[in-house]
Amino acid sequence: MTTPDPIAYMDAAAATPVGLAYKRRFVDALDVRPGHTVVDVGCGPGTDLAALADAAGTGGSVIGVDRDPRMLDEARRRLASRPTVDLRPGDIERLPFAAASADRARVDRVLQHVPDPAAAISELHRVLRPGGRCGMAEPDWHTLAVADEDEETSTGFADFVASGVRNATVGRHLARLCVDSGLRVRSVEPIAVLFRDFADAEQILGLRRNCARAVQAGKLARERAEAWLRRLADGPVVAGFTFYLVTADK
Repeated sequence: MTTPDPIAYMDAAAATPVGLAYKRRFVDALDVRPGHTVVDVGCGPGTDLAALADAAGTGGSVIGVDRDPRMLDEARRRLASRPTVDLRPGDIERLPFAAASADRARVDRVLQHVPDPAAAISELHRVLRPGGRCGMAEPDWHTLAVADEDEETSTGFADFVASGVRNATVGRHLARLCVDSGLRVRSVEPIAVLFRDFADAEQILGLRRNCARAVQAGKLARERAEAWLRRLADGPVVAGFTFYLVTADK
């Protein structure tokens, strides 16, 4: 099965009840104020830039950074009517900003993919002004669990999904990495991401797609995986993982 389009996947995840709720909490936790300069690292197609721009007001500025030109092009299209929003190419480990130039910085589901999360958080520390705040939101994929009578297949599926993420447990380490970089941890909030509907779990967890990949890789038995999927499709579905939202001050 084909890999979902990244922009479509991000939009779908952001539109789920869990996605909408944690993104509101994320903006609230950052405490963006009128006049602030806010950096959104790994902004993707601009999902959160409008909310940040609203909080920063007409006297503030919001800068979205992404390494993918396609994401930046889509963000520019979506934010064309927002004069306080700027979009720049850049890498989280080498941000295109002077030291102490931002009041707020955020990273949402990016650190799980980068080569060196510690270096990335040190970059956030560098670009923040004294008294500035950063926020990070990351899953812990080793907490993924899917309820089914075949626990071996459920565990095998979860292990396979986690094995495909570079930093699968980074969520649980965010507070430690912040302290190591010189930031002062303000809050650590675990968020339960729970799916009770097969279609939602399929959309976000890629149940069929990842099962097919796990079977092809020899990690799951085909007949047991197919039976597992049939039972989940018939319901009830209980599947989820833990997501960490951390804020830290400089």
